[in-house]
Amino acid sequence: MSSITVAPDAGHLAGRFGAYGGRYVPESLVPACHAVADAFAGAWADPGFRGSLAGLLSAYAGRPTPLTPAPRLSAELGVTVLLKREDLAHTGSHKINNVLGQALLARRMGRARLIAETGAGMHGVATATAGALLGLPARVFMGERDVERQAHNVFRMRLLGAEVIPVTTGSRTLKDATSEAMRHWVTDAGEAYYCAGSVIGPHPYPTMVREFQRVIGEEARRQCAAELPAAVPDYVVACVGGGSNAAGTFAGFAGTAARLVGVEAEGGSGACRGEAGVLHGSQSLFLQDEHGQVKEAHSIAAGLDYPGVGPEHAYLRDQGRARYVTAGDAEAIAAAVRLARAEGILPAIESAHAVAWVIRAAGTPALPAGSTVLVTLSGRGDKDVTTLMAQARL
Repeated sequence: MSSITVAPDAGHLAGRFGAYGGRYVPESLVPACHAVADAFAGAWADPGFRGSLAGLLSAYAGRPTPLTPAPRLSAELGVTVLLKREDLAHTGSHKINNVLGQALLARRMGRARLIAETGAGMHGVATATAGALLGLPARVFMGERDVERQAHNVFRMRLLGAEVIPVTTGSRTLKDATSEAMRHWVTDAGEAYYCAGSVIGPHPYPTMVREFQRVIGEEARRQCAAELPAAVPDYVVACVGGGSNAAGTFAGFAGTAARLVGVEAEGGSGACRGEAGVLHGSQSLFLQDEHGQVKEAHSIAAGLDYPGVGPEHAYLRDQGRARYVTAGDAEAIAAAVRLARAEGILPAIESAHAVAWVIRAAGTPALPAGSTVLVTLSGRGDKDVTTLMAQARL
C-alpha cells in the first residue's frame, strides 16, 4: 500500500459508506483533516457560502450546462441518448465545480495556497484557474507519464501561474501524483489547503467532493423532467476513475428508478475487480496482488488511470444500487470518433468510455431497445487530440 496509509485516527468511523470510507492518515495530518471537516460543515450550512459558490458556478463556470439530445447516435443505436454537457463548463470539464467550492473553502479557512494532484490535467487546470481567480498560488503534482501525454494541459496550468511538479516514482501516473500531493500536505498543512480532485481520500473529501459535484445530477434531473414523459431516464451512465463526475451525477438520481451505471477503464477497474483495502486515506476497493499490494492501473485515459474507486462507489456496488462495467482503450477511442462524427461533439477519452458502453450494450438486455439513457460527458476531447491522432484509424 501507499506509504501514506497508516492506522486510522479517532475519526475513522466518520464519513463511512457502509464498510468503506473513514480517515486513515498519518498522525500529523489528523488536525488538518479535522479542520477541513469542520470548515466544510460550517460552510455548507452557511447560506452566504452557498450563495457565493452558486454565483461563481453561474457567472464564471457557465452553469447550468446543457442537456443535449444525440438524435443521430440514438437512431443508430435504437435507444434515446441524452448528453449532460460538462465539457461545456469553464476549463472544459466537471472539475471546476468541485475546485471552486474547495478554493472558496480554502480562503474561508485562511489558507495561503493550494496543493492538488492531477491525472488527465483537468483537475490541475481547474485548480490553477481557481487559484488565479482567488489569488491562491497553486502547486500541482502530476505523474511524469501524464505530463508527457497531457502536455497541452501542463502548458495551460503553467500559463495560469501554477507550479507543475512531475512525479517520477512508481507508475508515474495519478496514484503516485496523489501520494506525493498528500505527502507534501503533511509538511505544509498549516499554510496550504489540499484540493482533492475526486471522491477519494480521507474524510471529509469523498463526501465533500460529491456534494460540490452534486450540481451535475441535480441539474440533469430537472432537465430530464422537462424533456422526458417519464421525467427520469431509464439509465444514467458516467465514466469512473476515482469517480467524482459519476458521484455527482448519481446523487441527482439516487431517489429515482433510474439504473445507475459506472464505466471504468478495463485496466483500472477497482469497482469491478478490486478488493477491500486502504489507500490515500480511506478504505475502498483497489486492484491488489496476492500479497495485498496495490497493482498498477492502466488506461489510455489519464483520468481513469487509477487502481481503485471512491468509497461511495464501493458501497453503491455492494448495495446493488449502481452497476459497474468496463470499456477498453480501443473501444473508447472508437466511441470518441463515433460521437464526433454522429453529433459533432468530441468527448474526452475518459467520457468516451461511458459512450463506448452505451454503444456496446444498446439493444441487449443490459440496455434494451427503446430505453432512454443519460450520459455525462465529463470533459471535452481537446486535450486528447495527440492521443487520438496516434490511435484513431481515420
